[in-house]
Amino acid sequence: MTIPLHHLFVCASFRANGEAQGVCHKKDAISLLSYLQNEIQDRMLEGIEVCVTGCMNQCVKGPVIVDYPSGNTYGRINEEAIDAILDAFENGTIAEEYLVS
Repeated sequence: MTIPLHHLFVCASFRANGEAQGVCHKKDAISLLSYLQNEIQDRMLEGIEVCVTGCMNQCVKGPVIVDYPSGNTYGRINEEAIDAILDAFENGTIAEEYLVS
């Protein structure tokens, strides 16, 4: 198995019982997940894996994406933020304007 360069964890506010609730869910994180996956395919980016998670307790900053192994957390995600993050990956940089400190 090849270790991805970027493993993106997208918060969708799932709870232990499987129900999606919370800020990220209410801000349509699932649609953003779909947009992210489509952009990765359209750009033919390799080495990027995406998965959806339960609540990451970053609600004030949601929706959020965590990039592993860098540990960078991106907040207030929308389609524009996703484009900036993927552009940064392509350029070998970080989308600093969306970093959560």
